[in-house]
Amino acid sequence: MSRPSTPVPAADDPLARERSHLAGSRAALRAMREDVESLDIKDVTANWVNAEVLARQIDDRIKALADLSDTPLFFGRLDYLHSPGADRAEGAEGERFYIGRRHVHDHDGDPMVIDWRAPVSQPFYRASKKDPMDVALRRRFGYTRGDITAYEDEHLSDPTEPSGAAATSKLLQQEIERPRVGPMRDIVATIQPEQDEIVRSGLGGTVCVQGGPGTGKTAVGLHRVAYLLYAHRDRLARTGTLVIGPNRSFLHYIEQVLPALGELTVKQATVDDLVAAGLEVRGSDDAPAAVLKGDARMAQVLRRAVYSHVTMPTEPVMVVRGSRRWRVPAYEIEETVRELLDRGIRYGAAREALPQRIAHAVLVQMERSGEAPDDRVQDAVARNPAVKAAVKAIWPPVDPAKLVLRLLTDADFLAEHADGILDEEEQKTILWAKPVRSVKSARWSSADAVLIDEATDLVERTHSLGHVVLDEAQDLSPMQYRAVGRRCSTGSATVLGDLAQGTTPWATRSWDEALAHLGKSDGVVEELTAGFRVPTDVITYASRLLPHIAPGLTPVASVRENPGFFDLREISGTADVVTACEELLRNEGSTGLIAADARVPALAQALTAAGIPYLAPGEETTAETRLTLVPASLAKGLEYDYVVLDEPQAVVDGEPDERTGLRRLYVALTRAVSGLIVTHTAPLPAQLAE
Repeated sequence: MSRPSTPVPAADDPLARERSHLAGSRAALRAMREDVESLDIKDVTANWVNAEVLARQIDDRIKALADLSDTPLFFGRLDYLHSPGADRAEGAEGERFYIGRRHVHDHDGDPMVIDWRAPVSQPFYRASKKDPMDVALRRRFGYTRGDITAYEDEHLSDPTEPSGAAATSKLLQQEIERPRVGPMRDIVATIQPEQDEIVRSGLGGTVCVQGGPGTGKTAVGLHRVAYLLYAHRDRLARTGTLVIGPNRSFLHYIEQVLPALGELTVKQATVDDLVAAGLEVRGSDDAPAAVLKGDARMAQVLRRAVYSHVTMPTEPVMVVRGSRRWRVPAYEIEETVRELLDRGIRYGAAREALPQRIAHAVLVQMERSGEAPDDRVQDAVARNPAVKAAVKAIWPPVDPAKLVLRLLTDADFLAEHADGILDEEEQKTILWAKPVRSVKSARWSSADAVLIDEATDLVERTHSLGHVVLDEAQDLSPMQYRAVGRRCSTGSATVLGDLAQGTTPWATRSWDEALAHLGKSDGVVEELTAGFRVPTDVITYASRLLPHIAPGLTPVASVRENPGFFDLREISGTADVVTACEELLRNEGSTGLIAADARVPALAQALTAAGIPYLAPGEETTAETRLTLVPASLAKGLEYDYVVLDEPQAVVDGEPDERTGLRRLYVALTRAVSGLIVTHTAPLPAQLAE
């Protein structure tokens, strides 16, 4: 195959040389892709199954090598004083590396772009004048539609250059503030040192990231997944990875980040997706019932209810084989049952072990009588009708959904197993008012599905993944944390959230408590307080709510030089809200109109009457339609270049209590990247006053 050649630019034109390297890198990536596309697997696969697997792997590799024309192939350059890992003798020649989203090599195998996750790339994010990490030059590139248009240099090992250049990097600021149209994008070009430490933390430990609005916690979590897949690909390929988000709109918003980094195998789900497999959720709970069903004490109630089905034997088991009879006395079977209970193994595993234990007792008698039975005989005895009947009576099968249904509809059954755990009033709170005929006809709620998931795990172990990312974790109940923890019981987790943004009645009170429910008490809590997304004036205004919603939490400090656009407007009606949207749409980028859920229909009607097209959360913005109408309940995790926030007091009033309402308002106030207009006819909440 012929290889593309790259023209050599003039030696005195640095920008032309960098553009030439970009062209050469794109050509090399194209050649890498063509090499994979030309692979012939006919003679290397033994059967059609292997052929299918290999073909799928090749297809994934081709997709991972896609060249996205509007995405820079590399965004930085490192010039080392010495070759990494080599002897740093005086006069030793250094090396140059271009840092990008994926590895690219030429036809000789020499790297043209180094993956941002490689160890040699780490100084791009962490090197400083105080600790240059043997870097002579760090260069950042500015791009316009995929073409290099500028560069910016820091001579980290030059004592004559003023320090602090990184903090005032114009290109870094421009990349952070670049208008957002479409789904969330990666931040590989702008990862900060404190973020990089979390991204590159090891696979073995669980990390919990407390981060206020705009601190990049979601991006950090996603990039940590990408890093772990790079550093531990074989292990995670076997065990799997999963990203859990609060809702489908949020997952759609973030779904392109990992594919843009070449990672195509990470699954995404909500907690409801995980626990409601095969179960139709059609009902809902009022707040008191939902809080109780999400309480960790329900795990104790369920365990009692499941194991209450075990009864001690009162009769011996008589096994007939040919002309011989073998008798296992009741006391011996009881000893076996108690031993299985004391071991604490899952109900289903113990139920499968019991017939083998009874059969083993029979085999011991056979050996004492002079016979020489083998494993086949033991298996046959375990399947003997008498043994099977005894096991069914002693350790009957349990259907998790039927068990939960009985707990929620049978007051006596609930009272028996909640005694000393839930008081009478609490038991009445979770009992259903009307009887239900069957599991299929029941109107299960999301909280009920979590209870069934817990019961299912008591019967049969839930499959564990290698790594799970849990975003917007502050809104989970203890029982939901347990459900997620089961999915990474032998793996690790990255927990992302902000205690100030908890908007459920059961919102997390502390990360230590959350990690305990997750089964990761040894997890490390990291805090991000530097705000890169929300402008200074906006975050300062929103932070007035913090003393009322999360006392003691460190406010976010915006590192943006641009204070952003912020305006507070008292208006006369929805026409003024539409005017504010029209004003912001004159700017480049996306605009979100966020309002209390109850006000969304009226605003939708006003936008339609004004001829302004709009989208729902999760729908992808385009150049033609850049306005999204967002119910406040769905705003969490989303971001827009400009935001109009309608009627703050209505947002507060839309929640069951003031604290939750103020937290919902805090979320809505902090979705803007470049500018925010707050419109109101009613007085503003008192907590926003000076």
